[in-house]
Amino acid sequence: MEGLKALIILWCVWVFLILSHSSLGDAKVRHYNFNVEYFFKSVDCVDHLVMGINGQFPGPTIRAEVGDTLHIAVTNKLSTEETAIHWHGIRQYGTPWADGIVSVSQCAINPGETFHYRFKVDKAGTYFYDGHTGLQRTGGLHGSLIVDLPKGKKEPFHYDAEFSLLLSDWWHKSIQEQEVGLTSRVESLRWVWEPQTYRIRITSATSLVSLNLAISNHKMVVVEADGHYVKPLAVDNLDIYSGESYSVLVTTNQNPNQNYWISVGPRDLSVSTTQALTLLNYKSISTSILPSFPPPVTLPWDDYEGRKAFAKKLFALKGTPQPPKYSQRRIVLLSTQDVINGYLRWITNGISLSLPKTPYLGSIKFNLKNAFDWRAPPNGFPRDYDIYVPPKNINSTMGNRVYKFQFNQVVDVILQNANSFKPNTTSFHPWHLHGHDFWVLGYGEGKFKDGDEKLFNLKNPPLKNTVVAFPYGWTALRFRADNPGVWLFHCHMEPHFRMGMGVVFAEGVQYVKGIPNQALACGLTAKLLMDKKTHY
Repeated sequence: MEGLKALIILWCVWVFLILSHSSLGDAKVRHYNFNVEYFFKSVDCVDHLVMGINGQFPGPTIRAEVGDTLHIAVTNKLSTEETAIHWHGIRQYGTPWADGIVSVSQCAINPGETFHYRFKVDKAGTYFYDGHTGLQRTGGLHGSLIVDLPKGKKEPFHYDAEFSLLLSDWWHKSIQEQEVGLTSRVESLRWVWEPQTYRIRITSATSLVSLNLAISNHKMVVVEADGHYVKPLAVDNLDIYSGESYSVLVTTNQNPNQNYWISVGPRDLSVSTTQALTLLNYKSISTSILPSFPPPVTLPWDDYEGRKAFAKKLFALKGTPQPPKYSQRRIVLLSTQDVINGYLRWITNGISLSLPKTPYLGSIKFNLKNAFDWRAPPNGFPRDYDIYVPPKNINSTMGNRVYKFQFNQVVDVILQNANSFKPNTTSFHPWHLHGHDFWVLGYGEGKFKDGDEKLFNLKNPPLKNTVVAFPYGWTALRFRADNPGVWLFHCHMEPHFRMGMGVVFAEGVQYVKGIPNQALACGLTAKLLMDKKTHY
């Protein structure tokens, strides 16, 4: 069967096929004009209001080579909403204002305004971009971003052609309904519950759910995670959380007179959402002939051990940079829930993140003491805290403090998962770090304690930018604070982040140069611009 090509056919779900491509040539500037707007589209055979770019849902695919500069002019054509776009997985060395986070790295793009994102892509891999204001990713504001190796360079694995799968969830509730439901007082809180259909590509741009993907009769070999090579890992199915990306190799070596199911299903709670199905089709048979066997069934949502097993089998490919042997600072982040002034909020070390009106980048650069709370946030939580019971009297507050690191400092972050507000309730949390990649040093059960660092894998831990924290357990990661700027670190489940689940890191801000006026033209930095009439 060698050399047979596979096609994907999908009903009422959009799939985009990216074929093998020729070299893109020497490094260059690639220009895009993105108009963010609403339009009606039948995404799942039901006409619905969609947020997209240039009339497309998902947004246009961006493709570039390592070393290229992307210049993307984003115009906000939403009549009543502000917006911004985050380039997920791009580290933004030297351009922290282009990270696309309102109140952290830039001012919002107001209706009718255009913001010029200009940044270099320095690492090959599979990435995506998404709206990072409110629940705009939920509404459809996302697309693929693929960075190829430079001309003459080769991947450490062989393949004949490629096609891309982008995973996202789709909701029949409008994002406005969801937003109001999430931010109502606790007695009126309306959780978003479950989506209706799934759209498939390479990366998971889901708003909330984690997914499981399988192909009938075909093994998948995982070779890349979040833009980094991993030791090839053969799997029957793949768990993927919001914000993650993988590349897998599939060999078309099965019976060419048969079609095969591709199945994608939810892995969160016991929801009734049906699996999204499409076909892996060998060209020798009609695409109208359905397989004679049932599709792969999504694994049980409460199969915790199976989900952990996959994560623990990911190792960096030989030659990947190893982590520093020792860290210089450790932060333990406890994730809980609490009611603050009548509203249910996600809490990290006693604080629910509420972003300030003036973006942190300008506030710290120009030492604006009234812009946010400059007090240091807690580095951990009480030793006697019981992670298995609902939080009690933890005196949570809304806040906007910042973890400040010495430039080039090696930092360990321990993500500690715990019980939520209701008894016997917890969740899977995929945490995404902006501006950096990190080494995933390991996972553990229960509460992290002194001595657990002996369990860290310092030999071949995978490099990622998004990692899951499992129920009632801890996840350890290590990174070097070597990217001057202010960076968000948050749960990538959009409702959780909207309800306060995140923290802010800052390092080397004194070295940031050339911040464009556009990124400063709001809050206290706008007043600074008007007073001094100076370009920074």
